[in-house]
Amino acid sequence: MTNLTFLGATGQVTGSCYLLETGSSRVLLDCGLFQGSRETEKQNEAEFPFDPAGIDAVVLSHAHLDHCGRLPKLAKDGFKGPVFLTEASFPLLELMLMDAAHLQLRDTEWENKRRERAGKPLLEPLYTEADVKMLLALRQPIAYGVETKILPELSVSFHEAGHILGSSIVRLRINEKDKTRTLVFSGDLGNLNSPLLRDPTVLTEADVLLLESTYGDRDHKPLGNTLDELRETLAEAAESGGNVIIPAFAVGRTQDLIYWLGKIQRQGGLPQQQIYLDSPMAISASNIYAENTHLFNVDDPEFTKIAPGGWQAWLPGLIYSQTAEESMAVNRIAGGAIIIAGSGMCNGGRIRHHLKYNLWRRNAHIIIAGFQAEGTLGRAIVDGKKSHLKILGADVNVAAKVHTLGALSAHADQSQLLQWAGHFKAPKPRLYLIHGEKSATLSLQTCFKRTGWDANIPKVGERITI
Repeated sequence: MTNLTFLGATGQVTGSCYLLETGSSRVLLDCGLFQGSRETEKQNEAEFPFDPAGIDAVVLSHAHLDHCGRLPKLAKDGFKGPVFLTEASFPLLELMLMDAAHLQLRDTEWENKRRERAGKPLLEPLYTEADVKMLLALRQPIAYGVETKILPELSVSFHEAGHILGSSIVRLRINEKDKTRTLVFSGDLGNLNSPLLRDPTVLTEADVLLLESTYGDRDHKPLGNTLDELRETLAEAAESGGNVIIPAFAVGRTQDLIYWLGKIQRQGGLPQQQIYLDSPMAISASNIYAENTHLFNVDDPEFTKIAPGGWQAWLPGLIYSQTAEESMAVNRIAGGAIIIAGSGMCNGGRIRHHLKYNLWRRNAHIIIAGFQAEGTLGRAIVDGKKSHLKILGADVNVAAKVHTLGALSAHADQSQLLQWAGHFKAPKPRLYLIHGEKSATLSLQTCFKRTGWDANIPKVGERITI
């Protein structure tokens, strides 16, 4: 008998983690960070509801932190098995986790100074760079489309998800007692409007389907309308003399934005001459993208094959800001620039400094081009319910104009999710909606029910039999 337990990204977007147990093996699908409010992120400190040393393997869908960010903690707590992932995820995982360890150490040191003054016990970071290195030694890459036996009764294959470089739809085949069962985990399905990556691979057979539902309650605006809005925003900012601030995920969103800005520039619609990429991690990720152009699907004769550093050839005026000193210099720019920085949900990173220096300016423009989880600073900006926000200890007036460009998201929208899942043949797989806030999963569930397909919404800790 094979069981699956839902341990994260149920009723919320972050913390992706699912435990698959066969008669003789225990495998984790993803092991991601919970992100959002302080209460949500407290879940990262909890002990795992299983023995990490008893996990035989991890299968990773992609290298975003909400899917991989607790892996070093897993290794720290005793896991020693292989981590199976795609070839392009191999370098991205190192980039993401080393940066996460650095940020956790910095935040812990800052908090401990406060606690020491108050006479409170000191804290330890969730994990260290040493824990990350221990985890990275366990990576085992697998090419797209190659079915690989990972345990006596389990085989896995990765298929293009079109979300970020190396992202995958995971197909697990479970062979027990002369019976084969198939579990398909969508991972994060990409937006069909992605300018760089291939569309998600169509699969047609499964016994159980885990389907993400980040945008299960809405469709993105048409891409053409969104690009027109982007052009208008850039023109308006240039006319008013303000900066354009764009929070962006280092992996995926940043590279898409650079592509679109380069495209707009070639069409004569980019008045700004200075575009700052103020994120060392995004710069490194862009170089990894440049080394994997064989995975691109760019239908653009102007977009020639790029090499490390070649993004600046595609977008003249793109300036890399690596050091803290360079970042502080960007903070002093009062207008006329485009500034791209992380983190994508504004909960950390250099973007908070740029928001502190620009959010109060009436001539500034904030472009939100990605999902903002509940409890994040980015979500508070999008919701627009507060006239002032606390940023880096300062009370900042919200006066800048905020634009939400959903069509630039790296996630499939409601129609795209229904279309992709609709390719599964009868008898339809048992369907479980994950990786979405309550409103999104309920809306998507209703859509599936209209087609005669019952969609389940699991709870944290729920266990099903496959």
